Amino acid sequence: SRSHHRARLEFTPAARAAVQVAAMGRVIRGSRKGKSLIFSAKTRLRKGAVKLRAVDYAERHGFMKGLVKNIIHDPGRGAPMCEVVFHDPYRYKLTKEKWVAVEGLHTGQFVYCGSKAQLSVGNCLPLGKMPEGTVMSMCEDKAADRGRLARASGCSCMVVGHSDDGKKTRIRLPSGSRKTVPSTCRAIVGIAAGGGRMDKPVLKAGNNFHKYKVKRNSWPRVRGCCMNPVEHPHGGGNHQHVGHPTTIARAAVPGQKVGLIAARRTGILRGGGKKK
Repeated sequence: SRSHHRARLEFTPAARAAVQVAAMGRVIRGSRKGKSLIFSAKTRLRKGAVKLRAVDYAERHGFMKGLVKNIIHDPGRGAPMCEVVFHDPYRYKLTKEKWVAVEGLHTGQFVYCGSKAQLSVGNCLPLGKMPEGTVMSMCEDKAADRGRLARASGCSCMVVGHSDDGKKTRIRLPSGSRKTVPSTCRAIVGIAAGGGRMDKPVLKAGNNFHKYKVKRNSWPRVRGCCMNPVEHPHGGGNHQHVGHPTTIARAAVPGQKVGLIAARRTGILRGGGKKK
């Protein structure tokens, strides 16, 4: 009797992976944004990060005087930027800081930073030294982090109240929500300049083109439901429709995770309840 050996296809691990990749759909846009360099921000012509002075002995126990040398435009940023020059307290040199300009600031103006600085527009002082109702911008979230909150054009925070022991300060953020931060956090007195930027209508697509050209590759944005099924979970169908709920679980796999991710609620906010 003749023995038959049936030929069997053997795949190497690399070939098996290639077959599996071929069976999958396209990598969706949201997954490509994490890896691809074409979505990264355009930073070549930007002037630099805006930061307050690094906190030192002079700011903690007195004040430092600075001079506003210039007010400049930073590509991709709505608010104007100002260059403030300080004397270095330890070495014979000048240090240049970049701040978000506040409304009313001008070149040639002296600004003061520190716990003993006066409460006037452009000065930088701790929240604990500001009375309730003070409007400020470029506010720190944690002490000495050099400014994190209310830095966009026209944004501002407001001091709502201080704790009895003087260690915490309650502020109202630009969103309207309230936050408790340490009283040693610093901020610049005044509203960030460049407000009302969104009031002017865009009018034509070319204006959006130039706006996003200096920011990052996020425009134009194609809707998921007008794609093919291979390109997006909302794609396909004889009419443009999603066909299933747009809410998606937090634990969804990357190619599936589009829409309203881990939404607690959907729809418009009705009633406008009182914010605490």
